[in-house]
Amino acid sequence: MNNSPELLEITNDLPVEPIVNRRDFIKGGAAGAAAISLAAMANPASAFTSDYGPVAPVADEVTGLPLLQLPEGFKYWSYGWTGMIMKDGTPTPGVHDGMGVVAAQGNTIALVRNHEVRGAGTAVRSPAMYNPGAGGGCSNLLFDALNGRWLASYMSISGTSTNCAGGITPWGTWLTCEETTSTYNGMTHGWIFEVPGFGIAKPEPIKAMGRRAHEATATDPVTGYVYITEDAGTSSGFYRYRPDIYGNLLAGGVLEMLKVKNADQANLTASYPNGTTWDVEWVTIDQPEVINPRNFTQGYNKGAARFARLEGAWYDTGLVYFTSTSGGSVSGGQVFHFDPRREKLTLVFESRNNTSHPVMPDNMTISPRGGILLCEDRGGISRLMGLSQAGDVFEFGRNNMMLSAADAAVVHSKFPGTESRINGGNYVGSETCGACFHDRWLFVNIQNPGVTFAITGPWNDGIL
Repeated sequence: MNNSPELLEITNDLPVEPIVNRRDFIKGGAAGAAAISLAAMANPASAFTSDYGPVAPVADEVTGLPLLQLPEGFKYWSYGWTGMIMKDGTPTPGVHDGMGVVAAQGNTIALVRNHEVRGAGTAVRSPAMYNPGAGGGCSNLLFDALNGRWLASYMSISGTSTNCAGGITPWGTWLTCEETTSTYNGMTHGWIFEVPGFGIAKPEPIKAMGRRAHEATATDPVTGYVYITEDAGTSSGFYRYRPDIYGNLLAGGVLEMLKVKNADQANLTASYPNGTTWDVEWVTIDQPEVINPRNFTQGYNKGAARFARLEGAWYDTGLVYFTSTSGGSVSGGQVFHFDPRREKLTLVFESRNNTSHPVMPDNMTISPRGGILLCEDRGGISRLMGLSQAGDVFEFGRNNMMLSAADAAVVHSKFPGTESRINGGNYVGSETCGACFHDRWLFVNIQNPGVTFAITGPWNDGIL
């Protein structure tokens, strides 16, 4: 992977350090690793309450516009609007999606942000271009976490397609996932690419990780195994990639799919009581690079389990969490976690109504305090929902982007380049996505018209 001297000057050429949540290496043995956040969240005597109170419109510190609804005491700064001219001179692509805090240099942290631009098109100009005929990719954002300032952004990979979600690694990179298996301009898509927090990517697909409708990844820092979700309706699998060399994914490895022990082709799209557990094993995907038969079909024919639209994934304190957008009794979604030391899968939460519960959870993250934050993808209403391991759910944030022509003009004045891309309109149903934490900061995107927020406030008043 390449480094850009010009961009490294921003952080005074300090050493690059991967971002690893301090909770990630708390283990205390196999049982301790699995139980730490569970015990803390389920204990009625916990020092934390669940929610932060009702949400209400809050003005953006940059534009003055009430773009989000948040609880009292929280505030935020917008940045990276679609069309904004970045440090490398290119306009910010649209369709913001998955995102992660990847690396740091001193007080400067680097986020990598996906752009889920679909179909054939023209690639954003970049020295890290995979296919000139595809318009997706990633942009990196630099943020001063001490002083709360956005510093810069730039294109880190382009010429990919339908970059939906992804995941951070313990070695300071982001895995960006293509949610398509199409071919554009004679080049295949449906791959995972690796992007550094600082510098630009080597635009080479990691083909051993498979070609399919990828969603998100979560990497176990102990083994270096990468767990991968798939968004393919009710024929979605949960995968594991075991690299031959820790931290070198391009060097090859083995792709596998989760199977429930003693239950061939288990249907995990159905409704189960919260807390249901399954002992699992893995079957090998013999031809990960082909799409006929699909990776899913290869695994399912060996007895692997099926899920409904697997989306977000996150590693925390020895557990791999992931979401199903449309699984369960009302097709409202599920949250699972997998314990890699015990080889055990658990249903943490199932949405059983369409009002107070999270509906169609997509991207997810775990806060520094151990709370689960879910991004809804339901249409018409777009919320950030908090979830405790005890099953308590609450609304933390809501998309409030109803822009008038005058509001759009304010954005144009603050962010040059947005004049032709940000228009007035009702965007309140556009999904929240890309949620990720760093200490006292929560970063999140709204997909359309495309904007990123840095949010802070009284986190210790609740579980997030």
